[in-house]
Amino acid sequence: MMALMAREETTRTTTPTTAQQPPAATAAARTARAPGPARTATPRAWAKRLVVVGIVLSALNLRPAITSLGALLEEVRDGLGMSGGVAGLLTSVPSLCFAVFGVMAPRLARRFGPAAVVCAGMAAIAAGLVIRPYAGGTAGFLAASALALMGIAVSNVLMPVIVKRWFPDRVGTMTGLYSMALSLGTATAAAVTVPVTHALGGGWQSGLTVWAALALVAVLPWLPVVRDRGAAPAPAPAPAPQEAVRKEAVRQEAVRQEAPRQEQPHGEHTPALRITRSRTAWALAVFFGLQATAAYVTMGWAAQIFRDAGVSAGTAGVLLAVIMVMGVPLAFVIPRLATRLPHQGPIVLVLGVCGLAGYAGLYLAPAAGAWAWAVLLGISNCAFPLALTMVGMRARSGPGVAQLSAFAQSTGYLISIPGPLLVGVLYQSSGGWGLPIAFMIVLMVPQMVVGWLAGRNRTVEDEAAR
Repeated sequence: MMALMAREETTRTTTPTTAQQPPAATAAARTARAPGPARTATPRAWAKRLVVVGIVLSALNLRPAITSLGALLEEVRDGLGMSGGVAGLLTSVPSLCFAVFGVMAPRLARRFGPAAVVCAGMAAIAAGLVIRPYAGGTAGFLAASALALMGIAVSNVLMPVIVKRWFPDRVGTMTGLYSMALSLGTATAAAVTVPVTHALGGGWQSGLTVWAALALVAVLPWLPVVRDRGAAPAPAPAPAPQEAVRKEAVRQEAVRQEAPRQEQPHGEHTPALRITRSRTAWALAVFFGLQATAAYVTMGWAAQIFRDAGVSAGTAGVLLAVIMVMGVPLAFVIPRLATRLPHQGPIVLVLGVCGLAGYAGLYLAPAAGAWAWAVLLGISNCAFPLALTMVGMRARSGPGVAQLSAFAQSTGYLISIPGPLLVGVLYQSSGGWGLPIAFMIVLMVPQMVVGWLAGRNRTVEDEAAR
């Protein structure tokens, strides 16, 4: 990972006179300063290494709260006395929390910094996972789950922002790394929750609580980054004054010549975009919502579908893990491939076809071809890292990515709320999985359409400015 880190160099020279310099150069000379000894490459180097570790550990924690519950959903339903409709509501809670709390992330990041908010998010995940199995009753379980999901929501939104800010020239690679870690955490929770529960005595409470330890570990790498705010990425150290004078004069002359068609500067204080004017932003939000619907239906109900088809609980958990583990290699490959293509629509179509085939297999022969359907659905679920990559590609600036990420994820998760709930209602009312699976097949078609539109080579800044 350390090969990704950029090197910084600082130089020192004596200050030249500026008597014969143009006004722009004179102003630059007055403000230029030789970099002091405190501003060296060391803080940025160790900070970037910690950020990489923090990104990986945080991503590992963004789904175990959900997939560990999916693996033990039947035991939790029996223990808390839930009906199928209430269980459907429980599987919709992640989308609701992501929509409600995700929209707060940019404001919190502006006030406290993205690293501090992600650090607090990991602490919230740990607290929620410790509390919810012992909160007593369905209401307490839902409330503690909401606390953990709040931490997941703000971290979801800010991960693309942190990647864009710390690694602007490695967006595809770092998004792939983050998505791969997320898929690994998702798959691990799905695969080992049932065996760990048995090893700890068979109580579902302990099987859910154990994942809090992973969240606590994820807090640690962010603490030094939050404490040392000076290590945060900033404009490169000023070059030697003579070079700064020359570059500033050239830059201001270029600005004067290009003024009629110059875009707004893309700094941290860039005015907020009118993001709702962008068709690409809406397409990306709907695509995000539909892929989230498929993902949370899969995470919440796939193990139960296999169990109802006659598969044992342990094998059903492993099948759910197969679905999730497919994202480990593909979540690294797909973002890198996406950044090399001018249009990401073809990738959307390939993933959508895999989803259609996987759901069709679940409808026709859920047990006989279980492993094949798990692989196909796992490939289809890689629409999530693709959506995250497109968030980073459809905006040019850090603030633009923050706005687009918050809009696409909050709106998308609002769109996804009814899906898992409706699947639970359809399952309870029809007494089988045929109707819910047919519903998921239908949803895959508009997902492919809006994903194609979101994949076009456009930026939200250009569309919002029109």
